[in-house]
Amino acid sequence: MTRPITWRDRARYQFDKSMAAGPIALIGWLAVISLIVIVLAGLLLAVSGIAQDGGEPVSFIEGAWESLMRTMDAGAMGGDVGWSFRGISLAVTVAGIFVFSALIGVLSSGLDEKLDELRKGRSHVLEKDHTIIFNWSPSIFDVISELVIANRSRRRPRIVIMAGKDKVEMEDEIADKIPDLGNTRIICRSGDPTDLHDINIVNPQASRAIVLLSPEGDYADSQVIKTILALVNDPSRRPERYRIAAEIRDAANAEVARIVGGSELQLVLADELISRIVVSSSRQSGLSGVYTELLDFDGSEIYALEQPDLVGKSFGAAVMAYDTSTLIGIGTTDGKVHLNPARDHVIAAGERAILIAEDDDTIRLRTGDFTVDRDVIRPRPPVTRRAETTLLLGWNRRGPIITQELSRYVPPGSRLMIAADTPELLDEVAAMPYLKENLSVECRVIDTSNRAALDALDVPSFDHVLVLGYSDHLAAQPADTATLVTLLQLRKIAEAANTHIGIVSEMIDVRNRDLAAVTRADDFVVSNKLVSLMLAQASENELMADIFDELLDEDGSEIYMRAVTDYIAIDRPVNFYTITLAALMRGEVALGYSKAGAAVRDARGLGGVVVNPAKGEAVQYEAGDKLIILARD
Repeated sequence: MTRPITWRDRARYQFDKSMAAGPIALIGWLAVISLIVIVLAGLLLAVSGIAQDGGEPVSFIEGAWESLMRTMDAGAMGGDVGWSFRGISLAVTVAGIFVFSALIGVLSSGLDEKLDELRKGRSHVLEKDHTIIFNWSPSIFDVISELVIANRSRRRPRIVIMAGKDKVEMEDEIADKIPDLGNTRIICRSGDPTDLHDINIVNPQASRAIVLLSPEGDYADSQVIKTILALVNDPSRRPERYRIAAEIRDAANAEVARIVGGSELQLVLADELISRIVVSSSRQSGLSGVYTELLDFDGSEIYALEQPDLVGKSFGAAVMAYDTSTLIGIGTTDGKVHLNPARDHVIAAGERAILIAEDDDTIRLRTGDFTVDRDVIRPRPPVTRRAETTLLLGWNRRGPIITQELSRYVPPGSRLMIAADTPELLDEVAAMPYLKENLSVECRVIDTSNRAALDALDVPSFDHVLVLGYSDHLAAQPADTATLVTLLQLRKIAEAANTHIGIVSEMIDVRNRDLAAVTRADDFVVSNKLVSLMLAQASENELMADIFDELLDEDGSEIYMRAVTDYIAIDRPVNFYTITLAALMRGEVALGYSKAGAAVRDARGLGGVVVNPAKGEAVQYEAGDKLIILARD
């Protein structure tokens, strides 16, 4: 049998509910208590006729005012005369002390709660035309740095970050890692990027672009896909398309992400991007510098713009129409990208020119004439391919992708030796898919930092050496440390054999690249840096992911480093118009050049590459110099 509910129970319940409403309710109750005390004291003084000695009896209004003053300030009763009046004033003052002490406590507690709420970063963002970054990873600092450079010419740029991390911690880390933010302001919010309510805190409806980083920990791709799903299918989303650039680790999850994101999404497949650049760089030293130059905002980058003056021109004629920009392809009206199309392709209205330029405001057609020295152009030399041998030291989740990509590039009969110190190596190598008709694979479990173990591999006998970090089992810094030790051992082996060993190494943290320079490796592929650059570019250029998909696809046009003497004679200075024509005659596009020995003087660490040179400037080339060429083979 249930107990009957009394009026006291109901009153207590209503009181409890009001108290749970927070500081505002508490202040209200204190105001009610104060009002009761003041009214009772005023009534008592008015009805009883009690007044200070020698004074006239006070009215209710006057009595209430006297009580209010003594409630707010205990010192106000210091001049009271008459024990009856003093007694009432004392009672009112004591009540006021308790009421106002409680009020101060409530206000202090409420202020602390509000400050804690602000510290948690849960207030709504009211910015417009801002860039949003979801999730926190080591790549975020490079992404922010690149966006800061891209924002230099914009008015009041804002970057809003949301991650499951303390707001103050995020702000402190950014201030420590990126001291100069230029004209860009960073706004951090704490929340769950997969939760629709939290996502709306950063105001995606008014955003300019959205960058989705792959978070640290397990199920990273699932979290990224869930965030895309929440953004695209939000019932209150804006009708205009979002511009979303998302990082996916495993290519197996790419199709699901594309289905969810549709045309609003650009995917950066981190592991495939790094693996393809590692393979390309291992076979052509200096290529990672070319990719870095194309991806970062500090120098020349890729733009996709409509150029009405090119309508009706052939692609070959359009390539020669620019002096300070380099035309590399066409974006068709249906959104497809064609790099290095046929020379006779006629550019139609609505098609976008894909160009390399220092800035979009420098893109303009040549106004004067140009000269070409046809006498120095050489015919295409015969190409002979032989089987290659490659040594892969170290192992991580990108190893199988690198092996598969390598098997697509090398001639039949090539050999790959994999040597690493990971327990699962033999099983993973046995299960790898690759073109076995092109590549035979051997595997050894060794300590890759041990000199004796490396000597047993006969390192100088290999054409190419790749060094991967143990990033699956070690944090970034320990993994890079192990890589540095291996590179130093390889340097000693090369010195002992009095020979050059072509080495390309993967570094995880860009800060370790300068340390690695002492090992004299030919090239370094900084994995986190490249992924960050790609995400930043994709957030600014909606065709960037498709452009790099074709650049890194063995079936499309790729970037090659080729001897300058294969194209021109080097007995006199030659301008880049001549080299551009020499490349066009072979169905290729010349992007730039690399001077032998220039890497030592290269302040930007790009291996001495020069992308998008001024075509009218004559340069004296030397034996050993290379041209950067976009070609299909």
